[in-house]
Amino acid sequence: MNAEPPAKPVEPVSAPLRPWDEQLSEVIQLPPAEWQACDYQPLAYVKSGLLLGAVAGCVSLLANVIGSVLWPSISGQPQHPLQLIQVYLTFPLGEYALQLESGYILALGSLLYVATGMLYGTLLVLGMSYIIPRAEFEARFVFCSIGSVIIWVVNFYLLLSWLQPWLFGERWIVQLVPWWVAALTHYAFGVTIAMLYPVAVSVPDHVDQSHYTGRSET
Repeated sequence: MNAEPPAKPVEPVSAPLRPWDEQLSEVIQLPPAEWQACDYQPLAYVKSGLLLGAVAGCVSLLANVIGSVLWPSISGQPQHPLQLIQVYLTFPLGEYALQLESGYILALGSLLYVATGMLYGTLLVLGMSYIIPRAEFEARFVFCSIGSVIIWVVNFYLLLSWLQPWLFGERWIVQLVPWWVAALTHYAFGVTIAMLYPVAVSVPDHVDQSHYTGRSET
């Protein structure tokens, strides 16, 4: 009787190869994340930036006014409460601005200061909305702090340090505003925007709002 030949081992049918990311997604379940919303509308953030910049400009100006009022009792040297605006106005008016004690020009200078804050606030809000749209308060705080310091350095030491002498022959803004006063003023401006960002910026419905407020939904 002839022995039957041994059966050939059945070769397993290999499944078709799939992309590595599909295989990895079955092992590691990650929640869907969006770096940037697909319906990003810069104009909406420009409007929010103008609002936040105006508020932050008022806060930084108020902080400087309070400091100017307290400074005579600390140093014994008299100082006008709106000395920052006086120095600020030396750019369009020259040395004449330092002699202003009151009047419409100082009031106009205060409005121009707030208008400048609106411009810089728009830059910070656009940067946050595009680079870190889902950031918590800590990240917004760091972003606005660094951004406001960069604005100060660029304005004072890269632009006004040579532009004002070229136009008026003096460097009043750089020389009369101490560096630490300018840094703190810009810092207060940036921190205010970081704090009020969730209030003024509308969060899309499909985005978890706890990323903006720093609070988890219960």
